[in-house]
Amino acid sequence: MITENTKMPSGQLQQMVNGNMVTIETDEFFADKKVVLFAVPGAFTPTCSEAHLPGYIVLADQIKAKGVDAIVCLSVNDAFVMNAWGNSQNAENVMMMADGDGSYTKALGLEMETGTFGGLRSQRYSMIVDKGIVTRLNIEQPKQFEVSTAQVALEQL
Repeated sequence: MITENTKMPSGQLQQMVNGNMVTIETDEFFADKKVVLFAVPGAFTPTCSEAHLPGYIVLADQIKAKGVDAIVCLSVNDAFVMNAWGNSQNAENVMMMADGDGSYTKALGLEMETGTFGGLRSQRYSMIVDKGIVTRLNIEQPKQFEVSTAQVALEQL
């Protein structure tokens, strides 16, 4: 499992940009940025849609004012679902990234098996990544939503 003070793994994520699916090479993306990344078990799910993503949307300006180049919401969903979810939530200041096959989530060691809920999903967490190095990592206990909130991330910056 990824830990603080370690380099983000190499991999690929997808994002919809102007109606086109774009592949993001994580080595390039994280290399020269300060990023707040948070992951959710699934788009359009209750806690994710009612609290987790909205918190980052509301605090996006304050987070970016602390020198953050990008706020990323990551989920084991496809890019089309992540785009639709972002649009439904007015997430203009949050990059909605997809890990469709869960390979990046597995590389982080933060996957969980949810059975009939959706199979392989991500644990709920947040992290601060500075030039490719994880400087803060906040992993939620199952069915909890306390340490990966936007407010916690803002306080850690």
